[in-house]
Amino acid sequence: MRKVYYVYNAKTRTYDRIYPNKTQRILGIARRMFYGMGFAIVCFLAFYLLLGTPSENALRIENSQLQAQYNVLSHQLDEALEVLTDLQQRDDNLYRVILQADPISPYIRQAGYGGTNRYEHLEEMANADMIIETTQKIDLLKRQLYIQSKSYDEIVALCKQNDQRLQCIPAIQPVANKDLKYTASGYGRRIDPIYKTVKFHHGMDFSANTGTPVYATGNGTVTSSGWESGYGLTIEIDHGFGYRTRYAHLSKTQVRRGQKVKRGETIGLVGSTGKSTGPHLHYEVVNKGVKVNPINYYFMDLTEEEYDRMIQMATNHGKVYD
Repeated sequence: MRKVYYVYNAKTRTYDRIYPNKTQRILGIARRMFYGMGFAIVCFLAFYLLLGTPSENALRIENSQLQAQYNVLSHQLDEALEVLTDLQQRDDNLYRVILQADPISPYIRQAGYGGTNRYEHLEEMANADMIIETTQKIDLLKRQLYIQSKSYDEIVALCKQNDQRLQCIPAIQPVANKDLKYTASGYGRRIDPIYKTVKFHHGMDFSANTGTPVYATGNGTVTSSGWESGYGLTIEIDHGFGYRTRYAHLSKTQVRRGQKVKRGETIGLVGSTGKSTGPHLHYEVVNKGVKVNPINYYFMDLTEEEYDRMIQMATNHGKVYD
C-alpha cells in the first residue's frame, strides 16, 4: 500500500495532503522496481544453489540410479562367486575324489587377472573405487568360470575312461586265498629279518609254497621282468592312471617287458630269490609315485568278512620274510 503524506496548515489549522511531483513519482517507481529485481535475484540464486538447474537435477538423479544399479550388480556378483565356490568345492572334494584325480591348485583358481595397471583407465571416472571393484569381481568371475569349465571337461573325459580305469586299477590279491599259508607281514614299520633293525615295509608279504601262481592284479603293461637287487626276480606292471605294481622274490617270471597283461593272468611263480628268508611274494602298489598300502586294493576279490580278516592279518607284527 502506497504511503500518504500530510502537512499541517497553521492558517486553516488543518492537515493538507501532499502530492509527490513527477520526479518523486519516477524515483519511487524506480526504487520499487530495484527492490523487486533484487528480491527476484536473491530468490533465483537461492533456487540455483539449493536445487540446481534442471540438467543438473537430471544428472544427479541419473547418477543416483547408476550407483544403485552398481550396488545391485556388486551384490549379485558376490552371490555368483559364492555359488561358484560351492561348485569348486564339490569338484575338488567329491567328483575328483571319486575319480581319483588331483584337485585343482588354489593358486590356479585364485590367480590374479591381468597386470597391475589393468584398471588404470578407470581411475579418472566418477565413483572410480566402486567401478574398479565391480570390474575386478567380473574379471574374477570370468576367469574362475573358465577354469571350472575346463575342469568339468576333464571330469567328463575321466568319466568316459572310468570303465577302462576300473579294469586297470589293482583290485585283487596277487596270490589266491586257496594257495596262501598266511599273510606274513603287512604295510608299515617292521623288524628286518636279516639286519634286525626297524624298517618301513612298503608292501605286503604273502606266504605260499614255491611255484604258487602269481596273478596280475589289474590290466597293464609289463615295464620290467627280471632280476632286481634286493628283490630277486621281480615283475613291475604299469597300469596307467598313475598306478604301478611290483611282484618280488619270484622263482620264475612268465612275462616279458612290454607285454600286455590282463587282471587275473598268471605272470610268475612264488619263490624266495633276492633278500628273502622263505618262500613268499612281496607285493607293492604305487599310486602317482608313492608306495601305498596294498590292503586298500583287494575290493574285487574279497568278501566283507575276508577283507576284515585280511586287515587283521596285515596289521600284525608277525614274521617278515624280506
